[in-house]
Amino acid sequence: MTIPTSTRLADGRELIYFDDGSTAHSHTAVDTRPLDARSGETTGELRFDALTGDWVAVAAHRQSRTYLPPADQCPLCPTTGANLSEIPDSSYDVAVFENRFPSLGPAVGLVPEDPAWGTRGRAFGRCEVVAFTPEHTGSFGGLSTARARTVIDAWAHRTAALSALPGVKQVFPFENRGQDIGVTLHHPHGQIYAYSYIPPRSAVMAAAALAHFQGTSGRETLLGSIVAKESESGERMVAQGRHFSAYVPFAAHMPLEIHITPHRHVPDFAALIDTERDELAVIYLDVLRRLDNLYDTPTPYISAWHQAPLDSALRPAGRFHLELTSPRRAADKLKFLAGSEAAMGAFINDTTPEQTAAVLRATSTARRPAASADAPGAPGAPAATAPAASGQKAAMS
Repeated sequence: MTIPTSTRLADGRELIYFDDGSTAHSHTAVDTRPLDARSGETTGELRFDALTGDWVAVAAHRQSRTYLPPADQCPLCPTTGANLSEIPDSSYDVAVFENRFPSLGPAVGLVPEDPAWGTRGRAFGRCEVVAFTPEHTGSFGGLSTARARTVIDAWAHRTAALSALPGVKQVFPFENRGQDIGVTLHHPHGQIYAYSYIPPRSAVMAAAALAHFQGTSGRETLLGSIVAKESESGERMVAQGRHFSAYVPFAAHMPLEIHITPHRHVPDFAALIDTERDELAVIYLDVLRRLDNLYDTPTPYISAWHQAPLDSALRPAGRFHLELTSPRRAADKLKFLAGSEAAMGAFINDTTPEQTAAVLRATSTARRPAASADAPGAPGAPAATAPAASGQKAAMS
């Protein structure tokens, strides 16, 4: 089990180091930047959308956040004399810290009860940044298995800690990878949001999971049933282990979409035992490398780790799983969420899940060289060279 080392940045934000292995190293470097002490108040607000029942975070202060800085000014690289970064140590393995430009928080609390049109409240919650590596170039798929395991331990630690905060209803670790997705920092990293409300998509999934759970008198979870059927069919399976299965879902929304689901019913990262964490590190890297090796340039993606809501009525039915999606539908084409998808939430997939799974199964799991990790995404990329049959490759176009 990875041992965390907690410290504070110059403005009072928490920074936690996670070292590879079970021995914590000395992290005594001090953040010497002349930062003003951070206020404990929320920096944004929540507004209630009466048309949909959704909460919308208004975070105008984020307009001034760091945007694609040059490598020698990266805030996630270890601090040097020329670059006083967010991570004061001159070396680290994995680091987690409170976001300097948070969408939610830093204060935590409850959203207003019985909201209606015109209801607004404080944007309670917590936003954290997870730096996967001190190396500025590369990606999660290029990490070693040991480092991936350290990140999983960090996700589990933060899930447990954030879940215990008053008012937190959902903890969501995720990674936006690639400039085509909208990242503002090239350095390999992810984020964790602790929401003071259950986000819309999570609420929809939780309701479906609860209905299935109650319909089987608590004998079966919805995701447990789905992964069993995907395993039995096999035609959409990408990779499978003792504890996890990776597959393209039957009704995939996106051109590239892979789910990783545990075979055991667990609500979140924190509930995974050591052997499950070990295998998850392996199977997640397997999937990411297949995705990256589909084309000659790295594939942009969103890696969304769905964890069960903390609501006591919903949590027993919710199962932890990953939904990994990419808008890349060909070497030089992206799928944009336009009228039907963006306005109506009605997705139209340009590929079949079965063909996508076949292409992914045939794709190499070799580690992509770090030197190409900051290359552009899909637009303008060269033709694909993934080792798949010609019919399969055409289906991805």
